[in-house]
Amino acid sequence: MDNPVGIISMQFTRPFTGKDLHYFAKAADLGFDFVELLVPEPEDFLPLADVRAAAADAGLFLVLAARVNPWRSIASDDVANRQGGIDYLKQTVDVAAELGVAVVGGPLYGEPMVFAGRPPVPRSDADIATRAARTIDGLAQVAPVARGAGVVFGLEPLNRFETDIVSTTRQAIEVVDAVGDAGLGIMLDTFHMNMEERSIPDAIRLAGNRIVHFQANENHRGHAGTGHIDWPAVMRALHHAGYTGPIALEPFRRADDRVALPIAHWRAPQEDESDKLRAGLGVIRNALALAGVDQ
Repeated sequence: MDNPVGIISMQFTRPFTGKDLHYFAKAADLGFDFVELLVPEPEDFLPLADVRAAAADAGLFLVLAARVNPWRSIASDDVANRQGGIDYLKQTVDVAAELGVAVVGGPLYGEPMVFAGRPPVPRSDADIATRAARTIDGLAQVAPVARGAGVVFGLEPLNRFETDIVSTTRQAIEVVDAVGDAGLGIMLDTFHMNMEERSIPDAIRLAGNRIVHFQANENHRGHAGTGHIDWPAVMRALHHAGYTGPIALEPFRRADDRVALPIAHWRAPQEDESDKLRAGLGVIRNALALAGVDQ
């Protein structure tokens, strides 16, 4: 398998602004094929023409990660927030088209919990059904917009501590199949799958040709090869699923285990992690090389 392998921009810095475009060249020097970039916000002061040119100069392509929140939530009880979610997802399509990006992934439903500082709340069966219907309806509105622009949305399941909308591959399949538009597929992340799936390889095979983006992350978000994810089995499952698309790494857990440190929060690197990034990339590329080998 020769899937392109990339790195998320948060590995280097956040926010990613106009002064940070040099990281594209660094990513290329480390051996990556693309950078997964958070959809730029106005306060990032990130001119899209400059972003596209810098990535091209480095020989990279880009994937986008949507930044949703309770005010951009197609599943929300609040009408204004639901419309905010629709408007935002349409905006990400415009940004993607301007950057020449084919994939916009993330928890598109816009109902983060822990990261929004909001604890889970009890839901009745009626509440759950309504929120599911809103999610499907919202994605059905934006998927054709994406398809028309040559873009595909990747619906990402998050673990139960970060959302109560879509947490498993089966749930993602249900939503994507209900929408039934080529502008919407599934994005899988092994960090979340490690918590929610009975078998990561089986879930990958179940998703099959619905997969449009994949994040290869260790169980603890460390560098690939430092946790317990069975990478040869994961890549073999992607091979069986016929997936030839991008694989992104998000190893932004830092080498710092102080007591009372909020490890769920993003933190800037405190050291040059180049050697670790190259080693982790090697783990993934080696597993990809073995994926099609007869066992």
